[in-house]
Amino acid sequence: MKGAKILVTGAAGFIGFPMVEHLASSNEVWAIARFSDPASRERVVATGATTRSVDISSGNLADLPDDFDYLVHLATYRGDSTDFDAAFRTDAEGTAMLLRHCCNARAALVMSAGAVYRPHEDPSQPYVEDDQLGEGSVPGTPTYCIGKIAQEAVARSCARLYDLPVVIPRMNSAYGPNGGLVVRHLDAIMNDRPLSIGVPGTKFNPIHHHDINIQTERMLAAASVPATIVNWGGDDIVGPEDWCAYFAELTGKDVELTAAAAGVSYPSAIYDLTKRRSITGPCEIGWRDGMRDLVETLYPGALQ
Repeated sequence: MKGAKILVTGAAGFIGFPMVEHLASSNEVWAIARFSDPASRERVVATGATTRSVDISSGNLADLPDDFDYLVHLATYRGDSTDFDAAFRTDAEGTAMLLRHCCNARAALVMSAGAVYRPHEDPSQPYVEDDQLGEGSVPGTPTYCIGKIAQEAVARSCARLYDLPVVIPRMNSAYGPNGGLVVRHLDAIMNDRPLSIGVPGTKFNPIHHHDINIQTERMLAAASVPATIVNWGGDDIVGPEDWCAYFAELTGKDVELTAAAAGVSYPSAIYDLTKRRSITGPCEIGWRDGMRDLVETLYPGALQ
């Protein structure tokens, strides 16, 4: 994608910052977030993006132009309380006001997550896009599942109301040098901290930031009215036991894993990626290459 005018929300986040950095290299990017930490704004400004401090739950978008070609909406409510009103103001109402503001865009991407799915009794059963929703959970964020379901419903409605092509990808486990579950595990290993994982045998489809970035243009091209729903994860099925063992092999560190207490671990989430592959093609970064890159980037000299 080149020469487009793109609005990215959640621009200081662990997916948002690499996305802005990628898109700003060849597009006019406007990057918004609350920017409560001034250093995070300076970091985004350094990519060449135009920044604005915006709390989307307020609905005050007056500081933004309305002639964007594309919207990439990554911002979400991640509070650790049971303040469902706050979650709905951000994820549902905030999304509605953003899509109204950008209703003349060519397409909008509204990021959702696998937390919307009702957990399968068999954790090895892959989730497909038309599986049942509800009762999902993310440790420490009790409003996340219902907030994302509300956001999806609003985005689907806005697509039809404004005749705005929308794609709603449900993210699996994203990772890269800017963060993610995998990075938290690597940090614990490298700093000799106790490392709790989920239920033994827990698996995900981790996807590297590189693949997220390069697949975004193809995701936007798949936006439609009614909205397109698609699982977004990497091609490999691996879990904490796999990548922690690989980190131990790469670094020579001793790794002792313990099971997390019930309710504080991420549930297994394996995706059926047939639809995503039809849109994006295969991923470029396999999990071993991606996680080796993490060690090289975050802990130079640690490779054995």
